Amino acid sequence: VNLGTWLETQRQQKRKGELDISLEKHLEEVGVIWDLCKEKWKNSYRLLVKFQQREGHANVPQKHKEEGVNLGKWLDGQRQQKRKGELDISLEERLEEVGVIWDLCKEKWKNSY
Repeated sequence: VNLGTWLETQRQQKRKGELDISLEKHLEEVGVIWDLCKEKWKNSYRLLVKFQQREGHANVPQKHKEEGVNLGKWLDGQRQQKRKGELDISLEERLEEVGVIWDLCKEKWKNSY
């Protein structure tokens, strides 16, 4: 059995509430991540905070990479989700706390006058 396939099966069982609790605890002890999307978001957010602390702003260039992650592309994706009304409000608030500007064109226009 392929390890990735087996692990995805364990994740599915956990989501359904069918994973044995002792197996769940053992897997957590060895560092299994249950929600990959949530973990990826947290890592990208951590990189955004690092960028903001270093650069003094959170306006990440579109093609900028931080620790191998295309942070600019990720942030653009967050902006698109917000425009569509698909970004969770708690995530939106966290991004605003580090100074994310949602509408770059509007901000550039405001700053030019």
